[in-house]
Amino acid sequence: MPTLDQKLLEELRQFDSPTLFNAVTRLRGTPGEDYTDHTIRCLLPELDAVIGYAATAEVTTNDPDSPALDWLDYYALLEKTPGPLIAVLKDVDSRPGRGASFGDGMATVHQRLGVVGVLVDGTVRDLAGIRRVGLPVFALGTVPGHGAFHLTRFNHPLTVGQLRVRPGDLLLADQDGCVKIPVESAAEVLRLAHQVRTDEEAIFADYRAVDFRVEKMRKERGQ
Repeated sequence: MPTLDQKLLEELRQFDSPTLFNAVTRLRGTPGEDYTDHTIRCLLPELDAVIGYAATAEVTTNDPDSPALDWLDYYALLEKTPGPLIAVLKDVDSRPGRGASFGDGMATVHQRLGVVGVLVDGTVRDLAGIRRVGLPVFALGTVPGHGAFHLTRFNHPLTVGQLRVRPGDLLLADQDGCVKIPVESAAEVLRLAHQVRTDEEAIFADYRAVDFRVEKMRKERGQ
């Protein structure tokens, strides 16, 4: 898995997800759908935005007859994978979201293994405990419990909040959701993000100008 310079990652993290989406759009010339939908919510908005490489897993939360892999094998993969990592979990139970897919104990273990944030297409519990751990979490919501909690698959592509995620994909998540950044073009995305920010500052300056009028906007657009 290709990894980027930490300084580049930190510079990307200073931009919000809509700006990075706009930068990727400029890179590709057309809007794509490399972002999560409205179902994935930022549950701890007081924590900072996170950027990292996807580590994927599928779980069931109440189906006792589902496959049950060894969680330690998944944790061993996290331990040996270069970070920072964003754990991406999908609840594939027959009733997705009925039981929690993540809690404060898992948050503690994940953080110790290099995970800086968690994206769950499912629900979580122990939110106050996750807050104490300081691990940003993005999920459908919260519930207090779960039943048979099985790891059914990991290190495979999956879809969360209508976003297709593959192991090693570069993700940034904040209060607006999660966007995918092409690793091979990350430096160019950063340059374009600065450009987007500069262009938008000029646009908003026009909106705030004392002589703001629709007719002025029309002239600036050459209409």
